[in-house]
Amino acid sequence: MTSNETDNTLVLETTRGPVTIAMRPDLAPRHVERIKELVRQGFYDGIAFHRVIDNFMAQTGCPQGTGTGGSGQKLKAEFSPEKHVRGTVSMARAQNPDSGDSQFFICLADTPWLNGQYTVWGEVTSGMENVDQIKRGEPVVDPDRIVTARMAADAA
Repeated sequence: MTSNETDNTLVLETTRGPVTIAMRPDLAPRHVERIKELVRQGFYDGIAFHRVIDNFMAQTGCPQGTGTGGSGQKLKAEFSPEKHVRGTVSMARAQNPDSGDSQFFICLADTPWLNGQYTVWGEVTSGMENVDQIKRGEPVVDPDRIVTARMAADAA
């Protein structure tokens, strides 16, 4: 991996195993920068996958584990023509398009109805089989978690 690749590679160690995400600053530079800040602050360590729906997505990033919280810093949407397909990593948000904060989801299947309405900032490059094992629910009882989130550049 080049230094630019490791600087844009996020490694989630989950209770189901590792998940590697290639971040896409070409699509969403502000979102990628903010996720990196949160990762380096340890924000995602121990956070639950609080909403996981079969054939749809696994959502995480809420410090309360309820889907109601965030880091307190809203981000302006960075919509792109990038498609929401299996393995896409995208920002969760409320009704307001500019309400993305720290919550994100990983698509478990192709979800074309999300295209152009959510900020895509990454894609799973390995460990999708671990994402598939994450416990389902809305909310999830005794949820799987991100044990640690690290930038590959920091782990090197």
